[in-house]
Amino acid sequence: MSAQVYAIVRTGGKQYKVAVNDILRVETLPGSKGDEVIFKDVILFADAAGLKTGGETESVQVTGRIMQQVRTKKVLVFKKRRRKNYRRRQGHRQDLTELKITAIQ
Repeated sequence: MSAQVYAIVRTGGKQYKVAVNDILRVETLPGSKGDEVIFKDVILFADAAGLKTGGETESVQVTGRIMQQVRTKKVLVFKKRRRKNYRRRQGHRQDLTELKITAIQ
């Protein structure tokens, strides 16, 4: 039985477990469709040889390709204070980048 190769990367203030051919939605990254993105902030790397963490992961890079720049569904934020004639409605759509992980080196 072969061990799965995966890594945990940090981007946009969040951590993601990724493997080759995974499709991932992260906070907006600069670039357009087809551009290559390299993640150097690798927290953990696992393969058949074992786990690498901390300073051992400095040589590990995760490479991905931008599939598209997308926006999430609108979330409505509604504030109300009763009996004060105070109502505020605001919408928010988060910008995201959809990536496909191509390599873990």
